[in-house]
Amino acid sequence: MSKWTKWTWAWIAALPFAAQAQVDLAALDRDMAGPRAQVLVLGTVHLRDMPKGFNPASLDGVMDRLAAFKPDIITIEEESGEECDLAARHPAKYGSDYCDPTDAAKAATGLDVPAALAEVDKTLKVWPAQPAPAQRRRLAALFLAANDPASAYVQWLQLPKTERRAGDSLDASLVEKLRRIATINDENYQLAARLAARLGLQRVYAVDNHTGDRMDVSDIKAFVRSIEAAWAAGGPEMGKFVKREQLLSQASDLLPLYRYINEPESLRVLAETNVSAAMRAKSPEGYPQMWVAGWEIRNLRMVANIRETFRERPGARVLSIVGSSHKPWFDAWLGQLQGVDIVDVATVLK
Repeated sequence: MSKWTKWTWAWIAALPFAAQAQVDLAALDRDMAGPRAQVLVLGTVHLRDMPKGFNPASLDGVMDRLAAFKPDIITIEEESGEECDLAARHPAKYGSDYCDPTDAAKAATGLDVPAALAEVDKTLKVWPAQPAPAQRRRLAALFLAANDPASAYVQWLQLPKTERRAGDSLDASLVEKLRRIATINDENYQLAARLAARLGLQRVYAVDNHTGDRMDVSDIKAFVRSIEAAWAAGGPEMGKFVKREQLLSQASDLLPLYRYINEPESLRVLAETNVSAAMRAKSPEGYPQMWVAGWEIRNLRMVANIRETFRERPGARVLSIVGSSHKPWFDAWLGQLQGVDIVDVATVLK
């Protein structure tokens, strides 16, 4: 055997080992200059599913602890105006009801979603430390036209009650919309927007994304049945989790509920029920495994959207409020980003 042949075979034999030698990305920022971003991921229940008689005041204990974290940025599980506009331009792919329409806000402001998004950015760049009520009403209208009702509600809450009225592009129909938002059981409004207003922030950031999990399957009903069957076969732990969650949801103080759903053991049960059960499920079409792929795409794009909110703000303090089933993915993937530390939610909620 020639020296060349020996070298060639040695090189080929070494390939599997070379492929396994990966760069330690977590170590690339060890000599980072400047402050590191602090990211707190709060897993939440969806308040629309709370028992009848839910009172937003039951969130005050949670709000107090989140306020003590002092976030500079708050993100929510909602599609952005930019994504809504993208979907509206591709109805064949995303359907005609991907997001709520902005017709009323467009009529009041004269702006479609792209124009409103640009005007919001322009306005916030020169936003004064002490804005006048007229400025807040105008910005609220712009946010509604940009399909960002949660941020509009942040502005509305910071208006003196006597100034919560029509004017400055905020017409009667938009005022009614904001008053209706105040009655909606939704964590984006009752937790994120209220907290942002309390802290004097001007907006929240919508980071949800469904552009990658719209399944192109021939039988969507069979697809859904397959996923539901996989989850149902996931084991008894999920049933115990749901019973405990329902019990804690009935309390006048929801702080114990939020502590429970953010515990590592609770998050493990959610993750394994969502994904492990689906990956084990047998389907001729591979439907459960397709669902997992869509779930991963959605979480990856959400994490990227969160990163974008503090791209130009090294050292920012970021609070991401998201359905608790997303939290393990957020913690894992956000924690891999350069210059980012994940804050222990148990410490914040204790």
